[in-house]
Amino acid sequence: MQQEEVSLTESISTYSQTVFNELARDAEWGGMAVYVLIVLLVFLGVALLISRALGTIARRALLLAGHGDWAEGLIRRRVFRHIGYALPLLAVLSNLPTLAIRPDVASLLTRVITSAGVVFVFLALIGVLRTWEDVYSSSHRAQTRSIKGYVELARILLWAVCTILVVSIMMDRSPLLMLSGLGALSAVLLLVFKDTLLSLVASTQMSNYDMLRLGDWIEMPQAGADGFVIDMALHTVKVQNWDKTVTTIPTYKLFSESFRNWRHMFESGGRRIKRTMRIDASTVRFLTESEIQELRRYALLKDYLDGKQQELEASNRELGELTEVPANRRRLTNIGTFRAYAMAYIARHPEIRKDMIMLVRMMEPQSEGIPIEVYCFSNNTAWVEYERIQGDIFDHLLAILPEFWLRLYQSPAGSDIARLQNITRNSQ
Repeated sequence: MQQEEVSLTESISTYSQTVFNELARDAEWGGMAVYVLIVLLVFLGVALLISRALGTIARRALLLAGHGDWAEGLIRRRVFRHIGYALPLLAVLSNLPTLAIRPDVASLLTRVITSAGVVFVFLALIGVLRTWEDVYSSSHRAQTRSIKGYVELARILLWAVCTILVVSIMMDRSPLLMLSGLGALSAVLLLVFKDTLLSLVASTQMSNYDMLRLGDWIEMPQAGADGFVIDMALHTVKVQNWDKTVTTIPTYKLFSESFRNWRHMFESGGRRIKRTMRIDASTVRFLTESEIQELRRYALLKDYLDGKQQELEASNRELGELTEVPANRRRLTNIGTFRAYAMAYIARHPEIRKDMIMLVRMMEPQSEGIPIEVYCFSNNTAWVEYERIQGDIFDHLLAILPEFWLRLYQSPAGSDIARLQNITRNSQ
């Protein structure tokens, strides 16, 4: 009986001790949870105060230095907010040894807090980079050069370094061991970041050789791009086409494949006019003396006709009696006189560049007629004005053709064939 009482007493004592230990453990974790909650609330309050103070001081200092855009950018990118989070973490980290907590828990908290502080520091650095990009994009230099690709590359490198540091801190290993492990995975990394490396090389080369700028008008038929460059990033270049659609082109393709850039045309101040009129070959003939005298009415032809008449008379005198045969004599043609008139017209046109090539040439006759090409440069490169100038020139040249007894070639339409059939039917 006594043995049963002793065993019962021991069981009750053991159970009571177990319950007390669990309560003590619960009390320890509960106290730690309350402590962590209090620390978080104090941390957030101190972080907000530090960020507000840093933001105010930096804004006043930058405004006095004449860099108000930097002050606004740093606040908008939350640089001071991230610094405000990092500084209290240092204070918490320095006070951890004074807390009565187990060494393993203290080690875990140390690693977590240190990793969080590293992340906030790198977020602040990335915010500074993005602020620099914002300030630069609003400057005049951004109209010709873009730094978006370099900023993106720097952000990738910062995130890579941050990831290595955080992993090494959480694993309690040296970052050098992580880097040595990355060396063994270099082939995999090259495969993963192939597009990034190609885009980096392409961006650097295009920037060094000034191949592409923001606002350039480019044509790249193989990519379906024909319009203005609106964005240049590390991996892609965006082109807004004339129909307001946007084509995204990988940066390395712009370096490895050909494209046309119209920027130098705008910089030259002259836009090329190159258009052809096709003359009906059946209307080409020699001019008679009466027709030459009639054409002298045009001021643009007077000098040409005088000089050409003297040249032809001198050449014909050298032939002597052979000029009695009309085929032996040199004579003016209506198509040659028209070319001279067209050349004189564009040479005196007030909206044509006189310091660039001006040419009116006859090309190889074809089944669609004899091509007469006008080649010159307008002094206005804007699309609407360029089309107006070009239209005015050819309106005049097409309207003046009958004065030279010439006709523009035109394929017969259905109405022409029907009219011919009616004439044939009526004649029968």
